[in-house]
Amino acid sequence: MTKTFTFPSTPAEAQLRKLAHERVLVLDGAMGTQIQTLGLSEEDFTGQGSGCACAHHSDHPQKGNNDLLILTQPDAIEEIHFSFAMAGADIVETNTFSSTSIAQADYGMEHAVHDLNATGACLARRAMDRATAIDGRPRFVAGALGPTNRTASLSPDVNDPGYRAVTFDDLRVAYGEQVRGLIAGKADLILIETIFDTLNAKAAIFACMEVFSETGQHLPLMISGTITDASGRTLSGQTPTAFWHSVMHARPFTVGLNCALGAAAMRPHLAELAGVATTLTCAYPNAGLPNAFGQYDEGPDETAAQIEGFARDGLVNIVGGCCGTTPDHIRAIAEAVAGFTPRATP
Repeated sequence: MTKTFTFPSTPAEAQLRKLAHERVLVLDGAMGTQIQTLGLSEEDFTGQGSGCACAHHSDHPQKGNNDLLILTQPDAIEEIHFSFAMAGADIVETNTFSSTSIAQADYGMEHAVHDLNATGACLARRAMDRATAIDGRPRFVAGALGPTNRTASLSPDVNDPGYRAVTFDDLRVAYGEQVRGLIAGKADLILIETIFDTLNAKAAIFACMEVFSETGQHLPLMISGTITDASGRTLSGQTPTAFWHSVMHARPFTVGLNCALGAAAMRPHLAELAGVATTLTCAYPNAGLPNAFGQYDEGPDETAAQIEGFARDGLVNIVGGCCGTTPDHIRAIAEAVAGFTPRATP
């Protein structure tokens, strides 16, 4: 028999649903883009230069481990959250995209996972409270769960198609540890994002339900897939419609798309998803496609104009930005969608 999870709505979820029916809500932009502007060294990442010395030791180099900055450069991460909030974001994501034991294994930082997630949520919450104290607007923290660097559906070895580098249970345990930390840090929602393999996402959903049952605390779920190319499918082969039917059992607060594509290329896939989803929809595309140097050239006004089309045509309830988007992008997006009626859910 299929296990069904039912949980009462939280005050944050009730408030979010009310706001989402009044206007198009705004998500933040790219944390990585902002971190790149800081020009941090290896010593900064470990906290041995400026910042806070890391209580978790590893023999691996840490430069590039953006999540570790939660512990070693907390003021910088909090300011990035704050800048997005003041630019118009109603919801900000924690800097925990890679804060699972699976992803942190590359840096030898598996033992830091709970602290990364709990502290990451606390930093975002503190930044949101600062912003709300200034203008009175309610703001919310979404605990970010990335896809990890492994896939449960596909083999990484072309010579052994049956091989898997990770199992469903490996992912379930890793995500469960992450969600416990985010709940401890007072996140308002859980965002399962950049989903290229729906089986990974299912493990994350199952882990959330287990932890919610264990703790008695239910957080609304945002689920966001990634269309990897012009075929209109995820890496594991699903169309937007198939993706929705694979995750709808979780009764998510939102379902949507992010990353991989700019707004123009995302639009037809978003329209397909909006046509079948019976919940709120969310879209946060990249600032166009990267150039030859991996940089994103699409400016705030260009990105905002395309996302305005999403809102004008009734495709979205929540919008924001992914790779390459800055507080200026989010400010332009927030201004562009203001006044549009949010998508009506069936």
